[in-house]
Amino acid sequence: MPRPRQRRAGTWLVRGLLAAAWMALAAWGGHALAMRHGLQALQEAAAQRLEITAARLDAQLARFDFLPSLLETSAEVMRHLEAPGDALLGTAVNHYLQSLNAIAGAENLYVVGRDGMTLAAADFASPGTPLGHDLSYRPYVRDALAQGRGRFYGVGVTSARAGYYLSYALPARGQPRGLAAVKVNLADIENEWRQLPGQVLVVDEHRVAILSTRDEWRYRPLEPLQDAARAEAAQAKRYGASELVPLNWRLRNPGDHDASEQRVRVDGLAFAASVRDVNQGRWQLILLDDETALRANARTVAFSAALVAAIVLLLVALLAARRRETRQRLASGVALQAAHDSLERKVLERTDQLRAAQDELVHAGKLAALGQMSAGMVHELNQPLAALQTVSDNADKLIQMNRLDEARDNLARIGRLVGRLKRLSSQLRLFAYKPGGVPGMVQLRRLLAEVLQQLDGRLQEEGIAVDVQVEPEGLAVTGDEARLEQVLANLLGNAIDALRGSTAPRRIEVHATVQDGVARLRIRNNGPQIDHAILTRMFQPFVTSKPAGKGLGLGLMISDHIVREFGGTLRAQNLAPTGAEFVIELPARRDNSRET
Repeated sequence: MPRPRQRRAGTWLVRGLLAAAWMALAAWGGHALAMRHGLQALQEAAAQRLEITAARLDAQLARFDFLPSLLETSAEVMRHLEAPGDALLGTAVNHYLQSLNAIAGAENLYVVGRDGMTLAAADFASPGTPLGHDLSYRPYVRDALAQGRGRFYGVGVTSARAGYYLSYALPARGQPRGLAAVKVNLADIENEWRQLPGQVLVVDEHRVAILSTRDEWRYRPLEPLQDAARAEAAQAKRYGASELVPLNWRLRNPGDHDASEQRVRVDGLAFAASVRDVNQGRWQLILLDDETALRANARTVAFSAALVAAIVLLLVALLAARRRETRQRLASGVALQAAHDSLERKVLERTDQLRAAQDELVHAGKLAALGQMSAGMVHELNQPLAALQTVSDNADKLIQMNRLDEARDNLARIGRLVGRLKRLSSQLRLFAYKPGGVPGMVQLRRLLAEVLQQLDGRLQEEGIAVDVQVEPEGLAVTGDEARLEQVLANLLGNAIDALRGSTAPRRIEVHATVQDGVARLRIRNNGPQIDHAILTRMFQPFVTSKPAGKGLGLGLMISDHIVREFGGTLRAQNLAPTGAEFVIELPARRDNSRET
């Protein structure tokens, strides 16, 4: 029989092994999850870069497709192919190629005879020119003479500079007499890739890296070349003097060789590879994103998961210990109570801080709104001032004409306008405080008549007909007469502005009805519709369709604020096929004579 001490030791050993297994499982799961999500994000970002990079490369490769065939239209070039020994003709063709390539911007442009000898070249006067060299061993020469066109990437034999060669057969009397070739330099696009994240390389049909952001990878195959491929490369002198030492390239998902997303290891470094065919399937463009940061993050997540698992185990152990040990449970309770009290004090402190911050924000909001209202008052004072000018001019004329009764009416109206200016200026003070008075009763027909009388000069000047219908006749709403007058003056003034320049008969309709205790006032015009971009924001401050200097974009914001203050709403909408409408809804007074 095992002793009790031995049994306890065995129990603790089993528990320790289970705890270690639990932590290892959590670490493995966290690492796998972080790697999966990280690789997915990495590959999604790489897919976008791959698309753009491939498009740029294909565009660069196709940029000079037209140039070799252009030489077919040159009589001098075709005569030179027939008479390659004519030195004067050769000089003329050299200069023609030089001027043509200066416009096109290729690295070189040259003409090759049927025997493979270079007869003329744009860089005839530069060191390393192919002029006079036999290029018959180059695949693009053979392909052009046999098939009409050729394509080839390789290191220049005479210049020692790599490039992409495009060739085109130049026929005479139905037979190719030679070919034109253009050399495209891809060094600039290779330098652009160095600004991108990660590494970029392009492999040709032999899976040899011909372009790369890392110089030590260039002209190295991804796997050892077959003897036939090595012999062909040597004959065509594709890769110059390169020894074609294979890259230490190893797929970490073998069997997925042609997949567009791979995981590889190059020279001991782990990369996520994104692959795409380019150059009409002849090459492959490969983007390599270093997994170092991703793997470090996965290790951090794995460590955190193991730590969380350990914490969970510790919590379980603590709960078990609390069940066994009453004193420890009581001590823990005291500690928890102390922590709770401390937290409660902190919550109270933070609550006080939040309330203080809220008060500051409310105060700041009032100041901002007061600033907007101040600017709006400047805008709104212009209307009664303009009316005051018109009425005062009329009063002067009426006195000169000895029409004293009418002059007294105008002077009384001037008094009312001055009172309105006083009420408008007082809005700055009233806006800063919550209104204390109870809104009164405003009769719409009388208010509309007063506003239209103020705007009568503008209406006659613009030739605008106004149709006013108020049903029932004594329809009244809840509000302040001066402030509602401000709203109506603004909306009607905007309607007049909207009709300015309209060729159709200009008309404004003002219809007021009541239903279910709500008075609805519609102000329509048959001018142009409101632009949708402005319609969605027109009740925001400083939004206006008027030219600069004609409006501040505050009138509608202030009008909306006034209507909402009286428990109503203000909205705008376009009419079909033309025109716009503003609708005011306000609580109707119960003493209205009739509802519809």
